Amino acid sequence: MQHIEHFKLTYKTKRKFQWLSALALAALTLTTGLAMAQTPEAGLPGKGIKVQALQSAIAEETFQTMLVDRALEKLGYEPQPIKEVEYPTAHIAIANGDATFLAVHWDPLHQDYYDNAGGDARLLRTGQYAGPAAQGYLVDKATAEKYNITNIDQLRDPELARLFDHDGDGKADLTGCNPGWGCEAMIERHMDAYKLRATVQHVQGSYSALIADTIGRYKRGEPILYYTWTPYWVSGVLVPGKDVVWLQVPFSSNPENANTRLDDGSDYGFSVNTTRFVVNRAWADANPAAVRLFEVMRLPIADINAQNERMRDGENTQADIARHTEGWIKYHQELFDSWIAQALAAAQPGAGAAAPDATQAAAQAPAQP
Repeated sequence: MQHIEHFKLTYKTKRKFQWLSALALAALTLTTGLAMAQTPEAGLPGKGIKVQALQSAIAEETFQTMLVDRALEKLGYEPQPIKEVEYPTAHIAIANGDATFLAVHWDPLHQDYYDNAGGDARLLRTGQYAGPAAQGYLVDKATAEKYNITNIDQLRDPELARLFDHDGDGKADLTGCNPGWGCEAMIERHMDAYKLRATVQHVQGSYSALIADTIGRYKRGEPILYYTWTPYWVSGVLVPGKDVVWLQVPFSSNPENANTRLDDGSDYGFSVNTTRFVVNRAWADANPAAVRLFEVMRLPIADINAQNERMRDGENTQADIARHTEGWIKYHQELFDSWIAQALAAAQPGAGAAAPDATQAAAQAPAQP
C-alpha cells in the first residue's frame, strides 16, 4: 500500500478525541488570557490598524485566510477584503508594504519567491499553520496494478506512456500545475531529470478544469495520470490507496539536493511542505500580537479537506465560506479563544517571545494527519 498514513484525509473519531484533549489542556491556561480578551477596557493592540491579506487564485485557500482575518478582528485589527494574486506577486507585494500577509506560503516550495522578494530583510516567515502536506504524481489503481506501475520513470517506456495518452500524440498526458504556483517548476525539473520529455506531456492550464476532466476520464474507466497536493479536495474524490496510487521517483532531483524521502523510504519527488505565514517585516516588528497569533494558529489538514469538499459540493460562495469559518470557530471556540489570549499577552509591556504553552502544544497534535 502506498505511503499515505502521513496524509490521511479522514480520522474523525481520533480527531474528536484529540480536540477534546486539546481543549482540556487549553482550559488550564486560558483563565487570565480570556478575562483580558473579554474586557473591552483592556484595549486591543490592533485597534484602527488595517490589514490586507493575500491569497492565490485557488478558491480553497479562502477558508484558511478568512479564519486568520476573523482572529485578527478579535485583536482589534481591521481586515480588508482578501485579494487574489499569484504567489510570486504576493511575496513582492508584502515585501513592498502593499499588503500585510500571506497565510498559505508553502515551505520549502516557495523558497525562491521568498528569497527573490527580499528574504528575511523584508519579510518574516513564521508559524506552522497547516501540514505536513504531501504532493506528487498519481495514477489510477487499476492501471497501476495491471501493468505494475509504481515509479514515474517507468513512463519512459513508450508503450506504458501511451496508456495515458488522451490527445492522440502518443505521449502520456500528465495533468500538471499552473504557472506561478511553484509546483510547475519542479514538474519541469522532473521531466528533464527523469528523461520523460519524449514520452510525457506536462499539460497546463486551469488546474480546476483539468482535474475535473481527469476525474471524468476516471469515471469512464480510462487510465489517468495527474499531479496533486494535500490538503485539497481531489484526494477526497480520488482516494489514494483505493482509487489511485502515488508514484515514486527514482531519485530526488530537488535543487540543492533537498531530501524528498519519507520516513518509510517512499519518495514522491517533492519535499513534504508546511504552510506558513509570510508577513511584511516592518509591520511584524510593530505588531507583536499579530505575530504571536500567526505563531500559535494551527489548522488540521483534515479540517481543510472537509471544508474544501463542501465547496466542491456547491457551497462555494463567499457567504458559504464565511459560514464554514464561523462554524469552525464555534466548534473550536476554546481553542480559538486561546489563540487570542496568547496574542493579547504578547502585546503587554515587557512581553517577550513566549515559548509555546500547553494550549499550543495540544492544538498542534490534531494537525498531524
